[in-house]
Amino acid sequence: MTAAATTAPPPAELSPRVGLAEGLRQTMTLAWRTIVQVRHNPWELGDFSIQPIMFVLLFTYVFGGAIAGSTGEYLTFALPGIIVMNMLFITMYVGTGLNIDLTKGVFDRLRSLPVARWAPMAGRILADQVKQAWSIFLLLAVGMILGFRIGTDVASLLAAVGLMLVFALAFSWVSVLVGVLAKDPEKVQLFGFTALFPVTFVSNVFAPTDTMPGWLQKFVEVNPVTILADASRALMLGDETTGTQWHVASATTPALQSLLWAAVIAAVFAPLSVWALRRRV
Repeated sequence: MTAAATTAPPPAELSPRVGLAEGLRQTMTLAWRTIVQVRHNPWELGDFSIQPIMFVLLFTYVFGGAIAGSTGEYLTFALPGIIVMNMLFITMYVGTGLNIDLTKGVFDRLRSLPVARWAPMAGRILADQVKQAWSIFLLLAVGMILGFRIGTDVASLLAAVGLMLVFALAFSWVSVLVGVLAKDPEKVQLFGFTALFPVTFVSNVFAPTDTMPGWLQKFVEVNPVTILADASRALMLGDETTGTQWHVASATTPALQSLLWAAVIAAVFAPLSVWALRRRV
C-alpha cells in the first residue's frame, strides 16, 4: 500500500517585489533611521560640523594673510571651495554606514523583510543629502559671522547649493562602492584620507591656480573639485571682472562641466556599486 505523495507548496519569498510608491516610502523611513542615529553617535555630528569650521578658521587666520594679503579677502576666496571639499568628505559617511550595516548583519535582516532591495542603499544616500545641506548652510552661517558676504542674490546662492548637492548625490556612489568592497568601516575612512585629500588639496580650493607650477596647473584646471569650486564662487560672489554684479556667463561653463562630471561619476560608479552589492549579499 503506497501513500499518496504530496508536494509541499513552495515557501513564500522573504522579500517580495515592492511597488515604486511603497519603495519610496520605505526609503524615506530608512533615511530617517540613518538621520536619527546621530543622536546615539554625536561624534558624527561633530565630524561634519566642528571639523569644517576648524578648517575655515585655521586656513583663514593662519594662511589667509600670506596667500591673499588679508584674512577678509582670503575668506571670500576660500569659503566656497572649503564647502565643496567638506561636501566630498561627508559623502564617505554613506559608505561607512553601509559597511557597518553589511558587516553587522543589519542589511541581511532588512532583506528578510518585505522591503525594496534598493531602499536601504537609497535611504543612506538620501540621508547624506540632509547632512550635506546642514553642513553647507552651517559653513555659510559661520562665514557670514566672520565677514563673508554673498555678492549675487538668493536665487544664485540656492543654485550653488543645489549644484553641490547634485554633485554630492553622484559622488555618493563612489562611497557606496568603497563601502561594499571594504572589509570594515576603518577601510572606508582610510580611503577618504588617502584618496580625497590629494584630490581636494591639488585644486584651487585653498590657493589660486595661477600661483602653482605650470605642470601642476594642467591637472588643477581639469580637477572636478576645481571646476565645482569655480562654479560655486561664481554663483556666490559674481564675476570678478564686473565687481559684485552677477554675470551668468561666469557660472554657466563651470556649472555645466560640474554637471557633466556628476553624470559621468554616477554612470560609472552606480552600476559598479549595484554589481558589487549583489555579489556580496
